[in-house]
Amino acid sequence: MSIKIEKTKNANELKLSFEIEAEKFDEAIKKVYEKSARYFNIPGFRKGKAPMAIVEKTYGSSIFYEDAFNELVPEIYEKELEENKIEAVSKPEIEIEQMEKGKDLKFTAVVQTRPEVKLGKYKGIELKKVEYNVSDHDIEHELGHMAERNARVVTVEDRPVEKGDITVIDFEGFVDGVKFEGGKAEGHELEIGSNTFIPGFEDQIIGMKSGEEKDINVKFPDNYFSEEVKGKDAVFHVKLHEIKKKELPEINDDFAKDASEFDTLKELKNSIKEKLEKDNESRAKYETEEAAIKAVCKDAEVDIPSGMIETELDNMVKEVESRLSYQGMNMDMYLNMIGKTMEEFRKEGEEQAKESVKTRLVLEEVIAEEKLEPSEEKINERLAEMAKIYGKKEEELKENANFMEYITKNLAQDVAVEFLVKNAKIK
Repeated sequence: MSIKIEKTKNANELKLSFEIEAEKFDEAIKKVYEKSARYFNIPGFRKGKAPMAIVEKTYGSSIFYEDAFNELVPEIYEKELEENKIEAVSKPEIEIEQMEKGKDLKFTAVVQTRPEVKLGKYKGIELKKVEYNVSDHDIEHELGHMAERNARVVTVEDRPVEKGDITVIDFEGFVDGVKFEGGKAEGHELEIGSNTFIPGFEDQIIGMKSGEEKDINVKFPDNYFSEEVKGKDAVFHVKLHEIKKKELPEINDDFAKDASEFDTLKELKNSIKEKLEKDNESRAKYETEEAAIKAVCKDAEVDIPSGMIETELDNMVKEVESRLSYQGMNMDMYLNMIGKTMEEFRKEGEEQAKESVKTRLVLEEVIAEEKLEPSEEKINERLAEMAKIYGKKEEELKENANFMEYITKNLAQDVAVEFLVKNAKIK
């Protein structure tokens, strides 16, 4: 077997020309035939018993070529990348030059490679100090949220619906006089002002009295997820059964006892202040780190291959799909809801993908330049976290070389960010 490696006209791109002996290709053809023989049903032979020559004569001599290529080439390709220290960042573009039984297999593979990163200034960068203080208003705001969570819901009988009330309604929707799927519910609780229903619906509930029935006219948004009704006028027949409202507790020592583990309001306020201070510290730390990363990336030069951007976009799409699955949606439904095609969605994410790839490449270059690595303590801490998440023993995870490489790389990036901040001039 022989291989020729040459640069193309494009930056960070190589062309690998392969020539594999005919004997190896023929062996791969035979192996593919043996794996798939049972599927061939040829007259005159029991199913799966037709000789390879008969199968080739019946279906054409090239019947096994593609599968034989896939059987033979991937392992050879990966081995050559490793031996020639080629760090591929894209799938290879394969072009077959010769693929025939009894002849050498000849093909080329064009692949994008990891780009060179030229670091600019990364030590002594100037950053603005980020600091957030906890005010009395912040504490009162948090107490207000606690009061909301501990509010008592009571029935209102002496007045019509007001904004902020919780209503119990039956409704049934019609478009052009016809009922539509998902347009009916009974005993539905709707908080007026929550904006969880179609625009205009909640406002028309205001003023209704318990027991009253009413037709409400609305228009579905143009980007509504259901093709059946989006952009169309609709009429909902609504019956109001009950009006409720939240009664907020008085914020005092008794509230502190009921809503927390503290005996006094003063103790509760001190606890809230401590929590908010920790949150602010985390927020300031994150923003400082982000500012450091942006400053270093801005001063670095790197020509990012399109394959790396496409891979990052693939990962972004998978992440969105994963989040949507928890909401009972899929990507097609989401794209329909926001009125975009997958092509448009990916196009909009290109800049974010480029920024993400550049950040990773720059941090990896800083790691290499400064010979940074995570401590054994940090690795063990992360292992303990991951073992808990996956429900496995730490020893099991340690045995997985790919997993260990993954967490070590991630932790090394954290170390690199810490290094940038530590060596920055913060004013």
